[in-house]
Amino acid sequence: MTKNDAPKSTNFIHQIIEQDLQQNLNDGKVVTRFPPEPNGYLHIGHAKSICLNFGTALKYGGECNLRFDDTNPEKESQEYIDSIIRDVRWLGFEWAGEVKYTSDYFQQLYDWAVHLIKEGKAYVDHLNAAEMREYRGSLTEPGRNSLIVIVVLTKT
Repeated sequence: MTKNDAPKSTNFIHQIIEQDLQQNLNDGKVVTRFPPEPNGYLHIGHAKSICLNFGTALKYGGECNLRFDDTNPEKESQEYIDSIIRDVRWLGFEWAGEVKYTSDYFQQLYDWAVHLIKEGKAYVDHLNAAEMREYRGSLTEPGRNSLIVIVVLTKT
């Protein structure tokens, strides 16, 4: 079977990747990532995400990064990081290079946020907790329309 004879993927993510590859975007390299928050043990939904992200990288000869979204240090622990690493490996996957952490990029994220704000393409949301709940809505009440928000990270 040649590449042209291969059946078209029914996975919309793979369809988008295949379109990008046909257009020679990103130098033809597929890079995915699995970004768990290390604030608890993984559940079946995480397993699906692991298989999708790592499996997609394998399918296209790319690589998948394991990057912990460690943005809430009060609820995160090394116990959860170690558990997640074991679970990913138990499912049969390895990541590209070293494990990454969002906190390693805080300054870069902060600088991008400041730049977007200065360009008028983002703003800092000043809603209090009650107003956020109102905008978000609930299971029985719809939320309110709001603008796209970029949260500015601050170093502590």
